[in-house]
Amino acid sequence: MKKIVLSLVLIGIVIIGTISYLSSKETEQSKLVQLKEKLSKKNLPSVDHTKFAILQKKFNSPQEITAACISCHTERAKEVMQSNHWNWESPEYIKGRGVVYLGKKNAINNYCIGVEGNEKSCAKCHIGFGMTEKAFSFTDARNIDCLICHDNTETYAKASEMGGAPVTTLDFNNIAQHVGKPKRTNCGVCHFFGGGGNNVKHGDLEQSMFDPSRNVDVHMNTSGANLQCVDCHKTEKHIISGEMYSLASMNRDRTTCESCHSENPHEDAILNKHILKVACQTCHIPVYAKVNATKTDWDWSTAGRLKNGEPIEEDDKDGNHTYLSIKGSFKWGKNLKPEYIWFNGTAEHYLLGDTVSDLSKPLAINTLNGSYNDRESKIIPVKIHRAKQPFDPINKILIQPKLFADKNGEGAFWKDFDWKRASAVGMKDVNLPFSGEVSFIQTEMYWPINHMVSTKENSVKCTECHSRENSRLANLKDFYMPARDYSPVIDTAGTGILILSLLGIFTHGIIRIISKRRMKKRA
Repeated sequence: MKKIVLSLVLIGIVIIGTISYLSSKETEQSKLVQLKEKLSKKNLPSVDHTKFAILQKKFNSPQEITAACISCHTERAKEVMQSNHWNWESPEYIKGRGVVYLGKKNAINNYCIGVEGNEKSCAKCHIGFGMTEKAFSFTDARNIDCLICHDNTETYAKASEMGGAPVTTLDFNNIAQHVGKPKRTNCGVCHFFGGGGNNVKHGDLEQSMFDPSRNVDVHMNTSGANLQCVDCHKTEKHIISGEMYSLASMNRDRTTCESCHSENPHEDAILNKHILKVACQTCHIPVYAKVNATKTDWDWSTAGRLKNGEPIEEDDKDGNHTYLSIKGSFKWGKNLKPEYIWFNGTAEHYLLGDTVSDLSKPLAINTLNGSYNDRESKIIPVKIHRAKQPFDPINKILIQPKLFADKNGEGAFWKDFDWKRASAVGMKDVNLPFSGEVSFIQTEMYWPINHMVSTKENSVKCTECHSRENSRLANLKDFYMPARDYSPVIDTAGTGILILSLLGIFTHGIIRIISKRRMKKRA
């Protein structure tokens, strides 16, 4: 009778477990179906702009197009002028500084260094018109470039070194009549080409992402989910969620994987537990720069070499610049494994005029905060861009040189190739002292890797981290990780527990045998 009851109980447990598993599987599949249905819905415009008379007249300037847009969309200009896409800065709290306005106006980078004084060139990626080093009105709504984000013909383009003005030969009437929700092309035309070329900066954002395969990015795959940038980077009143930590310091308005995939996306409970300390990207982006190489090293100190008085260019077999007279020497990498750091969502930045006190190590242009003991921190993948850039050894501050000018003789390095003159003019533009001396300093800049998500089959394997040799996380030494680390205390304790467990099993078995023999004798 007892055997029958025990068998029924075991069968019941198996049935309940099976139903529970299938139910959770069904729930997960239901979530995926709902997500796919949501993303597959086409965004249909509510109006036909081709019928608007105001968009059929001849436009003589880009400002006239903006005036036509805001004559109907009356409050949108006010929203745009509150965004950091427009202002190139936003209020941020930085530890040790308090609240500061942080952005391209005062943040240095280790690519083309800085915007101030070079606006006419840099404004190709600003959502406005008419920006120069001498004047630009951030309060004139007519300077807003509506089409750079809302053109749906995929023909709109900014002109080079024209202060943000568009190419003059475009069919502005056709473009203005075909506007709508931003496409990937609208975002990518700036964000894929930052730093002066394709994939120079990010490593995970480049021109292959206009039409990526499933192996390049499982979310943006044009034959699959085909996510557009704004599907994840939600926008409210022209404030777009997600900011680059090159120009942001606070953990706010972020776009996260969990917003779609939940806190427990895996069937395996062990994997879900990893999410407490490991970001999704750490496992699901095993490599970046999958199609085109990204810049990993920039040496400004070699810039200025000429041939017969003219600037020169040297390229690798893939067409990547390895030397430019105007910028110096470069190194590139493709199919790169990320580096890994602890990150709690906050950052610190080097700002124009900050003195450098420790010259024994590379200067971190942006420091991403975090540690194992910080409850908010997770391990994230990053690209670290390393550079050697101009430095004032007397004042101990980074130099922002004057780089761009329309003609020779104005002190711009890209025209005159004179570091001292370019530094003097550039530092005057930003109202900072210059000693007259130029040296070069090693710097590092951290870029979180968030795109080029691989399929689950190609994600990082357990043994790639939990390994004594060549662990992906070898540089994170502030915590103990099984199979990677050796600790005499932990290993001795583990061995002891294992021995005690075996002794317990052996003792239990001996007791059972003795007990059974005694029962037989009594019988």
